[in-house]
Amino acid sequence: MFLEQNVNNSKNGWIEVVCGSMFSGKTEELLRRIKRANIANLKTEIFKPMIDTRYDETAVVSHDANSIQSTPVSSSQNILLLSHQVDVVGIDEAQFFDDGLPEVCSQLANKGIRVIVAGLDKDFLGKPFGCMPQLMAIAEYVTKVHAICVQCGNLANFSYRLISNEKIVLLGEKESYEPRCRTCFNQQ
Repeated sequence: MFLEQNVNNSKNGWIEVVCGSMFSGKTEELLRRIKRANIANLKTEIFKPMIDTRYDETAVVSHDANSIQSTPVSSSQNILLLSHQVDVVGIDEAQFFDDGLPEVCSQLANKGIRVIVAGLDKDFLGKPFGCMPQLMAIAEYVTKVHAICVQCGNLANFSYRLISNEKIVLLGEKESYEPRCRTCFNQQ
């Protein structure tokens, strides 16, 4: 697969983005790629925003309960400070990070590090979310994953908020959000 070529050449760094709606498997794909890098004996480090404590204080956990220990950070700059002697850096829930994350990812890739970023590409209003558009623009590889619309069964790439709250950042799970296709999302 194209994402696994050149992993032994430490001079080539790049950025991979895994994006999509809630319940689409973004974190699951991030964990899969990190685990494969570990199998290849590459030194990995995974980060998540400190505000994301939904499943665990420190581990990155998918909706399917797969997990890996991570380092929670309050700022994208902390990722630069803590990424020493690594081959691969994973970043989960990128949409919750500050606007400096794209530059941090570029700096890491320029140092020869493979950077794997996962996050929501759109907020609950269907608008581009946080720094994700910038990350997708600078990435060498972008993978868009889809959930299944709970209303009609088609592919879903929107995160429909079930509760009344206008805050853009509102951590939640199945009690707060459901995946919907464009048609069902727009019928709200």
